[in-house]
Amino acid sequence: MKIFFSFFLAGSLAFAASLANTQLRGEYVEARTVDVWTGPCFANSEVGLTGELAVMGWKVEKGVFDGVDLAGLAVMGVVRASHTLGDTFHTSYPVKAVMIVDEKANPEQQLALRRFAQRMSGDLLQDVVRTYARPIAFSLDGSIHDRKATMIAGDLAMLQTRAIEERDAICHSNEGVWYPPLTTLDHAMPAVAIVHQYKGGGLNTTWSSPDKRSAFVGTFVLPN
Repeated sequence: MKIFFSFFLAGSLAFAASLANTQLRGEYVEARTVDVWTGPCFANSEVGLTGELAVMGWKVEKGVFDGVDLAGLAVMGVVRASHTLGDTFHTSYPVKAVMIVDEKANPEQQLALRRFAQRMSGDLLQDVVRTYARPIAFSLDGSIHDRKATMIAGDLAMLQTRAIEERDAICHSNEGVWYPPLTTLDHAMPAVAIVHQYKGGGLNTTWSSPDKRSAFVGTFVLPN
């Protein structure tokens, strides 16, 4: 009986370790052309007029998706919606999207990165009008509650954030997270987008929307 239990325990530990190694986890950053951390005094002046454009990016720390190892790779999605993203009173659809996959990924990994981003973003990245392969650089500086993130996809897209500070308040005591992140996250913090730009094609527009309280920095975990 003791021998059987030992084998059972060893097998359980090995299975748990296997799950931990294949579980997909990593870092995330997004920015939009609307303040996500704000109050009604400011949000009501933006809804329906802006906020239909966004860039989002995932950097995989480790894990497997659809049987493909994506450790160390990144993917970005760029969207142009028909209305302010996150408005609960009006649909944002139809939405056109551009996908940017990590240039160092092999063809199988690039397809898996695309499917992973579509899984994480719901319907936002379903209508992909163009896909690019570019070198994607991602870096973090700061604690989990004060993260400064930078994500650059070649010459196409760039996000850079800093923590929200007291000087960023406009509505003061009424301010908070007005719109949730565009993807499911394990942890998320609103941030200021120092840089938020897209210079590529496919969406009939390019943009630069710096110095807005329009970003989220977070972590994701995708169970098997």
